[in-house]
Amino acid sequence: MPLVIALTGGIGSGKSSVADILAEQGAAVIDTDAIAHQLTAAGAAGAREIGRQFGADFLRADGALDRDRMRTLVFADPAARRKLEAILHPMIRSEVEAAVGMVRAPYVVLVVPLLIETGAYRDLMRRILVVDCSESEQIARVGERSKLSAETVRGIMASQTGRAERLAHADDVIVNDADMATLRRRTTELHRAYLALAKNEVSGHAMSEKPKKPH
Repeated sequence: MPLVIALTGGIGSGKSSVADILAEQGAAVIDTDAIAHQLTAAGAAGAREIGRQFGADFLRADGALDRDRMRTLVFADPAARRKLEAILHPMIRSEVEAAVGMVRAPYVVLVVPLLIETGAYRDLMRRILVVDCSESEQIARVGERSKLSAETVRGIMASQTGRAERLAHADDVIVNDADMATLRRRTTELHRAYLALAKNEVSGHAMSEKPKKPH
């Protein structure tokens, strides 16, 4: 199995930007959110099962998941969130395993926004990469990108693992607090380290744990 790096971070931290840069450098990227969207598209297995368990009201006219309605429900009802996760997580896991098995790149970046919250994929991943920024930057970025109010973004952040706890789980950290050129430089430096790690693992040599530090 190839080297798997799990990438996570809070909303608006810049996970997608880091994943895109690593993909440009030659890493394989598997995005669990993208898989979830595929599974809940019109006629897909996840959407059908959600309609069966939650009711047709949670599907749009074309049969795809009504994301806005489901988001409102799961934020207000933890039991509904667990029910939704019980439907989708095994399906996503199956797709991830199949995708990892097909990878021919030096290493895999597995993007899991709620990695720390769910504890998923621990048996697949070799290291955890956290993309970090201040909470004020998260609020500003999400507001600009998605046109959500600061109050709404804070509510989403409150439902996620706190910044300190997320960083405590990190093997590697990319601080996304500057411009895109800086982010690209920091990400490329880490890419080189992952290439070396992947090469060592292929050669059968164990790599000693390096200290956790921002890039």
